Amino acid sequence: MVTGVVVLLVMNAAFKAVGPVLIGERQFPPRIRQIVDMLPPALIAGLVAVDLLGQKWVDADWTVAPGLGIAVVMRLARLPHLACIAVAVGVTAGVRALR
Repeated sequence: MVTGVVVLLVMNAAFKAVGPVLIGERQFPPRIRQIVDMLPPALIAGLVAVDLLGQKWVDADWTVAPGLGIAVVMRLARLPHLACIAVAVGVTAGVRALR
């Protein structure tokens, strides 16, 4: 998992470094900028989902679902990423403590 995140970090940095060299002073259209901005979180979310659910989803842990759900709701409400993560961790820990 850590290796995957580091690889994505390096790829993201390289992509952002090469972009200005290739396009110069031109700007991407707004829709393309939105898509490019959403790629890193989507890739990390995919890695996290695979890590949490395991191969063929046999290692799925139901206690993670409430935390993920609250994180999605908070993110849709446009709250900061760090706040979403902190609350999601707290909810998951609470559910696991009650289990």
